[in-house]
Amino acid sequence: MNTLFIRLEGPLQSWGIRSRWDPRDTALEPTKSGVVGLLACALGWGRERDDDIRELSRSLGFGVRIDRPGRLLRDYQTVSGGAMSAAGKIKITQSSGERETVVSPRHYLSDASFLVAVQGPNDLIERLADALQNPHWPLFLGRKSCPPSVPPYAGIGEYESLGAALASRPRSARGATGTLRAAVEVEPGKGVRRQDQIDTLSRRTYLPRYSADVWIDPPQASEG
Repeated sequence: MNTLFIRLEGPLQSWGIRSRWDPRDTALEPTKSGVVGLLACALGWGRERDDDIRELSRSLGFGVRIDRPGRLLRDYQTVSGGAMSAAGKIKITQSSGERETVVSPRHYLSDASFLVAVQGPNDLIERLADALQNPHWPLFLGRKSCPPSVPPYAGIGEYESLGAALASRPRSARGATGTLRAAVEVEPGKGVRRQDQIDTLSRRTYLPRYSADVWIDPPQASEG
């Protein structure tokens, strides 16, 4: 079995792509780095396993089908005691004498549903399938505040391509009708450049990869 399916569905999820400072954004669908991070969490690999996580990211082909795009939300959040001045010193509020509060807006996808397919060597796929069903740590959808509402493990199978794999599985209940967009990983230079191939998790460095959009018409969800 060379393909593992992962269902990512929940009240909120967030897949950051440029979240380096105070604002925390989200892509409109799960990133490869976020899903590899979820798999590393299931395996019990922390940031000290940089080499293993880098190799895991490189070993997997990645595709995601957008069953229900959800709605983009922006949450107003603050963090106390961290605002820095141009001189590199922590800012102090004159009226109170306390450290100045940092405004950190967070973006989420509300009520979205995605089907991810990852492809790799059979033994690796079997190991990942077992880890998803028996995770070492709790799993979340991009951020720890975003638990899944359904079990992420959605089966394994043998398919010639990521597109064929994503076209074979039923769409989510309450999902969009008609054809669905899927973003599948392709050879370098043949698609859109994305900066979400994990290089080091500990230092949050990422390498480019490429994906292309395809339109597919998967079967309807079964009744009940």
